[in-house]
Amino acid sequence: MEAINDSPSTIEEYIAQFPRDVQQILSKIRAVVIESAPEAVEKMSYQMLGYYLNGGLVWFGAYQRHIGLYPKTDDMVASIQELSTYKGTKGSVHFPLDQPIPYELIAKLVRFRVAENLRKVSA
Repeated sequence: MEAINDSPSTIEEYIAQFPRDVQQILSKIRAVVIESAPEAVEKMSYQMLGYYLNGGLVWFGAYQRHIGLYPKTDDMVASIQELSTYKGTKGSVHFPLDQPIPYELIAKLVRFRVAENLRKVSA
């Protein structure tokens, strides 16, 4: 799967550049993030969908074989056991496109990041 437009300027353009099945996944993740962090500000950042609440919260994007969710933090890995079943990098978790997307886990990760950012602000 290749993106049609390398530099989308809006979230809608970003989502629209992918095949219909991936568009549906991205739209659903977007809804989950908004529901989990309703006060977050949404904008394109790092050529992905980005959300900010007291600093950077989460970003996500589609790739050929997975959806990448950023950032994954060390505290998150230590606290959320379900993350151990997914691959990723130090700062990301990858959800394979050939498997069901764990929307409840994504909601949990976003809520975790909201709590992390709120702790940083109050410290």
